[in-house]
Amino acid sequence: MTALAERLKHRFFANSEHPYATLERLVGAELRPHHTLMDAGCGYTAPILAKFRGRAARLIGIDLVHFDKPIEGLELYQRDLSRTGLPDASVDVVMCRSVMEHVTDPVAVYREMHRILKPGGCLIFLTGNMWDYSAIIARIVPNRFHPWIVARTEGREERDVFPVAYKTNTRRQVQRLCAQSGLKLEDFSYRGQYPSYFMFNGALFLLATAYEKLINRFSALAFLRGWILVTLRKPA
Repeated sequence: MTALAERLKHRFFANSEHPYATLERLVGAELRPHHTLMDAGCGYTAPILAKFRGRAARLIGIDLVHFDKPIEGLELYQRDLSRTGLPDASVDVVMCRSVMEHVTDPVAVYREMHRILKPGGCLIFLTGNMWDYSAIIARIVPNRFHPWIVARTEGREERDVFPVAYKTNTRRQVQRLCAQSGLKLEDFSYRGQYPSYFMFNGALFLLATAYEKLINRFSALAFLRGWILVTLRKPA
């Protein structure tokens, strides 16, 4: 991260809600004190799930990774999202951040979410848009190089970078998967953010900022924004 990129980020994006914050706000709006919330792909330390302590009766995290340690107030299970092991109709809200782009069998995952959700329950997920430039590059560059690249452009640990599949990352894909699983598409929107992949270079960050401002200004270009935010609901 350079000082110039940090200044540009503050100048051009200080008043913009990051998609991460939007996801948490939508989840919070759905959640009730008696609910069960599940974080699908919660990560090694379940940091997002932990933010909801005191706002739900049960907090469940599911991930394939080996958790660093037990976390008070959270139920963490090392399982596949297509086989959570949870009872039928036992979860009120499922949230999922930056995970769906890695799912290789989305039909199985959608069906599992339908199985574990209570009638009227919802799955809210934020994932990369397949037509975003970073996703296009990620599909071109072999997965084995991704950890090295992301560690040097975003500063993320290499263990936090996983192979991408992009099988539920367009509106058409989501609609098809809903039809196959029984979930109902309630909301689908394109979201932008600051160009995080270019924080390592101020000049490139400025160029990418101009691109971000362009596609966020015109609705016809919304399909190029970096994220898709989706709400799916199990019919009551």
